[in-house]
Amino acid sequence: MDKKSLTEADIRSKFIDPAINAKGWTEDMILREKYITDGRVIFNGSVHARKEGKKPDYILYKMPNKPIAVIEAKDNNKPIGGGMQQAMDYAKILDAPFAYSSNGDGFIEHDFMTSQERDLTMDEFPTPDELYEQWLKYKNFTPEQQKIVEQPYYFDPYSHELRYYQAIAVNRTVEAIAAGENRVLIVMATGTGKTITAFQIIHRLRASGLKKKILYLADRNILIDQTMTQDFMPFKKVMTKVKEANIDSAYEVFMALYHQLVSNDEGVADPFTQVKPDFFDLIIVDECHRGSAKDDSAWRKVLEYFSSATQIGMTATPKAETGANNLDYFGEPIYTYSLLQGIQDGFLAPYRVTNSYINIDMTGFTPEEDERDLFDKLIEQRHYDRKDIGRDIAFVERRQIVAHRITRMLHQIGRMTKTIVFCTDIDEAEAMRSLLVSMNADMCKKDPRYVMRITGDDNVGKKQLDNFIDTDEPYPTVVTTSELLATGVDCKTCGLIVIDKEIGSMTEFKQIVGRGTRLRPDKGVDNN
Repeated sequence: MDKKSLTEADIRSKFIDPAINAKGWTEDMILREKYITDGRVIFNGSVHARKEGKKPDYILYKMPNKPIAVIEAKDNNKPIGGGMQQAMDYAKILDAPFAYSSNGDGFIEHDFMTSQERDLTMDEFPTPDELYEQWLKYKNFTPEQQKIVEQPYYFDPYSHELRYYQAIAVNRTVEAIAAGENRVLIVMATGTGKTITAFQIIHRLRASGLKKKILYLADRNILIDQTMTQDFMPFKKVMTKVKEANIDSAYEVFMALYHQLVSNDEGVADPFTQVKPDFFDLIIVDECHRGSAKDDSAWRKVLEYFSSATQIGMTATPKAETGANNLDYFGEPIYTYSLLQGIQDGFLAPYRVTNSYINIDMTGFTPEEDERDLFDKLIEQRHYDRKDIGRDIAFVERRQIVAHRITRMLHQIGRMTKTIVFCTDIDEAEAMRSLLVSMNADMCKKDPRYVMRITGDDNVGKKQLDNFIDTDEPYPTVVTTSELLATGVDCKTCGLIVIDKEIGSMTEFKQIVGRGTRLRPDKGVDNN
């Protein structure tokens, strides 16, 4: 047989497949030419396409969701190591400890644990047990720790296959906790699946017997409710939501808001003290970039009281600010999957930022002496900057300009485009809602829910939130809000984000933009 005349596919089927099969790599351990990324979304005007995703020739598994090796094949006109750099790139992405290249004459192995390479004949490819034993030796796990890290993932007929980065976050966290780490930080961009990642971590640690009482902390009801009815549904029989500060010890998984566990009344004991400090042995802190990280926050008392518990912080935006340093509290991230990575992999939508300037925002405003507002109230004599507009002072004409520009944008990109308008406060959100209704009366005539306000104080609006984030529900279409939708809301069909407020940090900006980076190609959401 003239190897030089064979294609790369021939090399795989005639030489590489027999070589690895002979060493015990069965079909359930091998993924061939499987895309691990979706490919970056690219656009030119209104035309959208995707770059090709990343697709290793072989991914080898000793157990599900734990890649151990990558093999890249080349035709025999190329050297044995011709695919090594590509294999190493894929292996690094997948967190696999071994990379191989072959042209059918032999293999070259790269061991990431030692950074050593060696040449192998086609008959010398390692067995699954040999590679796994090398990895275990490097990790130096005890038999008890090995049992924990080998605990399978949760799976049922309705389970979603984890993306590669979610599996890495789960694996690294479980391995670190098995090895004795008690503070772990996971950084994953908004929209990349922090909740399903948390679920699999909890499941594996519970199933292994290492953790039995788990507390999941968030700062908003919507985050708790979404989590319980979606990703955490398999915990239904052992899960409870803390209500009226009552911690029912009969359950195993507790879902709670920070403020439910802390007393606001002086002289009244904090509700979390009704159980002993060692009651919980695992705490998941959702959105730990928020107030939970502050040194002087009442919420921080919860974490300090249960200090013996393993605590996992999850955030899209790690921060290192004075008095609010989650990096200082949890340590350096055990794994980071950034917004840029999500966009490059094609799991998140690329977005375009358009600045719309209004002269009063640029120059500010100073009232004339004794100038009065529409209600004949004397306006405080001082200079008002952009940060003051909408909160300390509002301008009717400015609101109308903003509402008009939003309406014009909707006419350009599609009037049924799901839209969130972030306003400075609840009053501004209501004023903007009213203006948008007037300017889109034809759409509101079809369904009065076309424009709605969804804020923390409006129960009617909050009841429509599920419809807004439902990919199959067209209404509400345009919602005005202040803070409620800034984090945690899983809106996969949002195509337009309007920020009509002063943004104080890049952290806050990324959180808001994250409402629109989730992809649903089947619903036409490819970019924002």
